[in-house]
Amino acid sequence: MTSITEFNASASNALPATAQHGFAHAQPNTDVDYDVLIVGAGLSGIAAAYHLRDRLPSTRFAILESRSSLGGTWDLFRYPGIRSDSDMYTLGFSFRPWQGDKAIADGQSILDYVKDTTREFGIDKTIQFEHKVIGADWDSSLARWSVQVERSADGHVERRRYTCSFLHMCSGYYDYDQGHAPQWPGMDQFAGQIVHPQQWPAGLAYADKRVVVVGSGATAVTLVPTMAVTAKHVTMLQRSPTYIFALPSRDVIADKLRGWFPSTIAHRLVRTKNVLLSMYLYNYARRKPEAAKKAILKMAAKQLGPDFDIGKHLTPRYKPWDQRLCIVPNGDLFKAIRAGKASIVTDEIESFTSTGLRLRSGELLDADIIVTATGLKLKLLGGANITVDGRPINLGDTVSYKGMMSSGVPNLASTFGYTNASWTLKAELVAKYVARLLQHMQTNGYDTCVPVLDNQDVGTQPAVDLTSGYIQRAAASLPRQGLHKPWIYHQNYAFDLAAFRFGKLEDGAMRFERRKVAQPAGSDAAYVAEEQTPAKTRASL
Repeated sequence: MTSITEFNASASNALPATAQHGFAHAQPNTDVDYDVLIVGAGLSGIAAAYHLRDRLPSTRFAILESRSSLGGTWDLFRYPGIRSDSDMYTLGFSFRPWQGDKAIADGQSILDYVKDTTREFGIDKTIQFEHKVIGADWDSSLARWSVQVERSADGHVERRRYTCSFLHMCSGYYDYDQGHAPQWPGMDQFAGQIVHPQQWPAGLAYADKRVVVVGSGATAVTLVPTMAVTAKHVTMLQRSPTYIFALPSRDVIADKLRGWFPSTIAHRLVRTKNVLLSMYLYNYARRKPEAAKKAILKMAAKQLGPDFDIGKHLTPRYKPWDQRLCIVPNGDLFKAIRAGKASIVTDEIESFTSTGLRLRSGELLDADIIVTATGLKLKLLGGANITVDGRPINLGDTVSYKGMMSSGVPNLASTFGYTNASWTLKAELVAKYVARLLQHMQTNGYDTCVPVLDNQDVGTQPAVDLTSGYIQRAAASLPRQGLHKPWIYHQNYAFDLAAFRFGKLEDGAMRFERRKVAQPAGSDAAYVAEEQTPAKTRASL
């Protein structure tokens, strides 16, 4: 692994060049040219930058970030109580162990951790803020991406064009500009405030106010106990229940291991323990859903007491892990309910009134503030329009390769984390694999790598098997997955770890090519393709 000093010393490689360097053998007339462009400066983008520089220190790259600051999700969301719903030993980076006291950490601590990491390794110097990628076109004759960027400066927006050999999209999976916001009759009549967590107003005063939080997902179960501390009362209004599971905010075993071993060894042990435990619990729930359901509900009943209607308010219609489980640290939601500071109502909204909500049952809920924690709008690739030789690419028409590339789309990787484990686990696997892939291309003189689906009639299935609303609303825009490797999107870190680290790069599905090179005047063809060496004569690095 690269040392911090060596890592920072290579920061100059992030600068653009005007001379030949990189994967393709020619540079078009352009504004700025790089070997690799990383889009997004959240957890995924920082991981991509670190592992790229760690393996290929001479690679010229930049991170393009559409917002004015880094951190992604942890900088965008500012609602009360924002926190992780995964443990920080696996949500944090492998190359910079999480040192905080709590395994389930608050949003500001996570943001500070991400910022400190970028500074420590000099990654902050590679980020170009307020650079929004709006489109990218792959030119096969040049083996390069032409990337259209909107740059914001002093209130003005200008268009710039970047080129690169490889494009790594780390822009997350949802629309940063707006969340999912259903419209109900009478919303304009409500005399109080209506707030969406994604656009939380700074300084919103909710002390001694009646608050209704609409929704039952991770955001709702975070908001309710936090707001209940000072609000008059908080009601979580849900159309249907979610599985809610209490976990301690501190990892007692991790605390002991950190006291017994040096920090690096302790972190590896804790990370391994948590990965294996989460895999076991997930697989157990999928194999024995009724037993898992019984255990979850028994835990909730124990915390809430005999008078709470578990069947009505906490028993979903689906099986555990058909949707993500919601974690409540130290059972804070349950404690707020038992203290009478919060409650759950399971019903549907018929309309807004001037004083609150009218429900389908006829019940009226009075409120001063209504928070619509109704979910995200899924948006892949940051909404950028992707074309290959001028042909528009609809990801919904592609098949996912290893959950990180799309069939027929050259030199482009996209990070999409696990739905059943910490996002960063998959993000780092993808980051390391991309660096390994690029090293293989450099070593063998290749300019292009593209996953090719030979059998167009191969069976497919949804790439994401969750039944969550934000997934189902955008199902048509998501890549599909195949029925066999390497076209299966595994939700299994151990399996992916072996496949990404030791699997053959030249697996028959990934095709490598050298750019077509111009021939002297008078030759029989304007361009000829350099011969590709048979895969069996080349070693996978």
